[in-house]
Amino acid sequence: MNGNILLANRFHKALSYQQYMERTKIKVLTSDATLFDEELLKRFEYSRLNLQRSLRIEKLYSVSPELTSITTNLPKEHIWVVLTEDWCGDSAQILPCIAKIAATTTKIELGILLKDENPDIMDQFLTNGTRSIPKLIGFDRSWNELYRWGPRPEALQELFLTLKSEGIPKEKLYENLQMWYNNNHGKEIEREFREMLSPFLV
Repeated sequence: MNGNILLANRFHKALSYQQYMERTKIKVLTSDATLFDEELLKRFEYSRLNLQRSLRIEKLYSVSPELTSITTNLPKEHIWVVLTEDWCGDSAQILPCIAKIAATTTKIELGILLKDENPDIMDQFLTNGTRSIPKLIGFDRSWNELYRWGPRPEALQELFLTLKSEGIPKEKLYENLQMWYNNNHGKEIEREFREMLSPFLV
């Protein structure tokens, strides 16, 4: 089935950002980690750490007046679907920014679908053949696809691929990504979203 039709039929199950964050908080606070196997425990620890990161981004990030001017002047409504998971380190840094951008206007409706619960949809929106997240897909109200974004800003993706090609150990690689996010403060996300949305003002 076409990915657009799949999303249109399943969008009613999408979470708001508030629901997504509340779900993550409950998971982190109430889960009994002693019952997890090694892989689940690792993901749980990522989720716990990412919750702290996302709450920090919520406090620190503000949408620029330039981007707000674009979102509030969109002539037509856009639907944003984000495929992600709370154990994803990139999502912890990016999703709070996406939610704040969407919240600047009534022209954007944001819905979050969990990658692991929606593999059939995820497979319609791969990045170079991989299920990379977070992945944002923008649609109009007729579910015509307008654009895709993700899994991370292009400058960071280039750094990631370079470090990976150099054989940097995984943990060290992700430390470098985290440092990049800490130093960039959402500026590249802002720039790319301005470029992505500006053509729709014409």
